[in-house]
Amino acid sequence: MSALVPEGPARSDRAFVTLVTNADFARGAAALLHSLALTRSEADRVVLHTEAVDEAALAPLRARGARLIRTELLPTSDAFNAAHAKDQIHGRNPFTKGEKPPFHTPLDNFAKLRLWQTGYERVVFLDADTIVLRNIDRLFDYPEFCAAPNVYEGLRDFHRMNSGVFTARPSEATFEAMLKRLDAPGAFWRRTDQTFLQDFFPDWHGLPVFDNMLQYVWFNLPELWDWAQIRVLHFQYEKPWQDHAKADKLRPLIELWQAYERGESPDLAALPGPTCA
Repeated sequence: MSALVPEGPARSDRAFVTLVTNADFARGAAALLHSLALTRSEADRVVLHTEAVDEAALAPLRARGARLIRTELLPTSDAFNAAHAKDQIHGRNPFTKGEKPPFHTPLDNFAKLRLWQTGYERVVFLDADTIVLRNIDRLFDYPEFCAAPNVYEGLRDFHRMNSGVFTARPSEATFEAMLKRLDAPGAFWRRTDQTFLQDFFPDWHGLPVFDNMLQYVWFNLPELWDWAQIRVLHFQYEKPWQDHAKADKLRPLIELWQAYERGESPDLAALPGPTCA
């Protein structure tokens, strides 16, 4: 079987791409797809998905205009797979600021590198736990590789990028170079794809934080929050379809995500600010 099995031809040379590796993230992707549709972009909306996602979870994505592309996980070595298993990643580098959901499988994250094999000229990748509030087509004209800093707590966050939103120029040559670097002997990427991509693109171009606004900014850095400027909202750590300890703090954001999941068109001008959270 080919590593990528697309449904139907591409309709554009540009695509928004997300990755779905289980039914939970398929639910997130459904909200993302609807949010993208409301921006009236003419770029393809692509969902890379593994065989672990069944047809019941995929059908709503197809109904919301996604071009589905089935993908295999990367052909990484047994040693690499063992080092990046959930117990190893979370044990060696525990997430102390928030809680990763039980359906999070760190090794699956690397499958997003498959987007470099999709054949599109230009791609904007979006994690399935994001929603797009305003048109972001301008990002297709940005160079490879652009991403926003991982800002959600303080100034030191600017040293690290967040791989939930980034720009890419698909290329088989780039993909092969990535595989060679990724699975080198003794390789360990402590934040999986995020750490790897920052290493592979050390001179990454910085996007404004408003192109990847992390949900914890809502209560950690409320002075940075501005609904009028936010273009992509990213639910890092806990997901908006979960019950979790921070849900009351994040209630307005969760309710916004739920509106997109239901297929509604939220009034962004009516959203409360962090002081009302």
